Amino acid sequence: MVKVFVTSVIDAPASAVWGVVRGFNEMPDWHPLIARSRIEQGRPQDQIGCVRDFELTDGGRIREQLLSLSEFDYSFSYCILESPMPVSHYVAALRLIPVTDGDRTFAEWTAEFDTEPGQEQEMAQMIGQDVFQAGFDALKAHFGGRA
Repeated sequence: MVKVFVTSVIDAPASAVWGVVRGFNEMPDWHPLIARSRIEQGRPQDQIGCVRDFELTDGGRIREQLLSLSEFDYSFSYCILESPMPVSHYVAALRLIPVTDGDRTFAEWTAEFDTEPGQEQEMAQMIGQDVFQAGFDALKAHFGGRA
């Protein structure tokens, strides 16, 4: 099992950052790799079990299912159902923690998954940097900070 753990500090209150990332169908609004997204079967985007089907800017397609959502903890988790990436049993979580010193946000994005032998390092690097860190950098830019 591969584990990826990426953290960042965003110069904005956790409630404001949560307002941007909370929407399971709204990644195209803030993540640079996501071109389009839709929730299947017209379900609400905050309903546990809903499935988002999104297209990447490179044309790839990923389907993910919302596993948990906590307004209190500013967190959600999801799993990948279909992906062009060679991963299986993929479960990820995004969590925001208020930093009271300066009203900032500590952001944590984690994932665990299996992949083909010999691809562990490559997939961990790609997900950690190209997906998670790229998302955090975009959020920093959105809130007027440096990526």
